[in-house]
Amino acid sequence: MLTTTITTLPTEVAAAVRQELLRLARLEDQLAADEAATVPYWAPCPTSVVGHRAAAQALRQEADQLAA
Repeated sequence: MLTTTITTLPTEVAAAVRQELLRLARLEDQLAADEAATVPYWAPCPTSVVGHRAAAQALRQEADQLAA
């Protein structure tokens, strides 16, 4: 969670931070997809893929707070 109060950020800064958070979330999703693609379908999903997906979700949640 962000420790800075969202209301203290200028609108332009909040928008830029939100866009960067979303960019990082897309990057985490892509890392997860790339890594998952190397694993046979019958093999368990690597924990790193789960970690990338969780990171992407957390980044999107933070971005959503900036949009609110």
